[in-house]
Amino acid sequence: MTRASARGAGTVINGIATLKGSAFAIGLKTHADVEVVDSGITCEIADDPSADTSLIAECGRLVVERYAPRSGVHIVTRSEIPMASGLKSSSAAANAAVLALVEALDVELEPLDIIKLGVLAARRAGVTITGAFDDACASFFGGLVFTDNEHDVLLKRVEINDTVVVYVPRRKAYSAKADVSRARLLAPWVDMAYHLALDGEYEKAMVLNGLLYCTAFGFSPEPIVSALTAGAQAATLSGTGPAYIAVVDRSSLRTVKQAWEPLEGFIIETETSNSGAQIEAF
Repeated sequence: MTRASARGAGTVINGIATLKGSAFAIGLKTHADVEVVDSGITCEIADDPSADTSLIAECGRLVVERYAPRSGVHIVTRSEIPMASGLKSSSAAANAAVLALVEALDVELEPLDIIKLGVLAARRAGVTITGAFDDACASFFGGLVFTDNEHDVLLKRVEINDTVVVYVPRRKAYSAKADVSRARLLAPWVDMAYHLALDGEYEKAMVLNGLLYCTAFGFSPEPIVSALTAGAQAATLSGTGPAYIAVVDRSSLRTVKQAWEPLEGFIIETETSNSGAQIEAF
């Protein structure tokens, strides 16, 4: 049995509008256990046995067909990341699964090749619009990343150390169902936010990203404004929602949580992470 994990992430710039994105890893993890068997590919999600396993199954198919066609695998995932919330649960699951698979099958691949297998699996499984290469890179490498999602190129990675508060409404929002046409109408302004982030103003870029994508996807900007009012350095809609994520310091941690507590849903306190995917011991 081989176990691997990968990080969830928060959005700085959603890549749907321009195919250029930015995201940072957070402390929440998804774990994947892989057992090599005689034949076949079987999957289960330990936290939610009724959940769709098509992404994990596609990861298994890609790795086995390319590198170990005479083997079979059984893959089990479990996660601390709320599913379909915009916190990159799919990217983390794909990264953890592929990393565990190549380790279990004794296949040597570069980190970017592992990421690209997971991105391809996500595209084939239909759980993403762009392939979410930005989210996958943040999840795998940790830190804050900037990517070209059209060509699957990692442009820049920097380390950050921030406290993060996440507000997760009870509803779910699946990335593949987001209204791309509305988002792309806002591309010129999203591009401004992206370059603002590249220039080191990622907190300002997050706010602009959030206001733009709330408009595109029909979410309220009020959680962003209330977090800023309570002292957050930045807040945004994470991914295609419904979660909102705020960057805070110790002096504003309590007040931001208090601002979000009346909202329906739940709050997670975590940190940014500069470590990413890894093989884990049992």
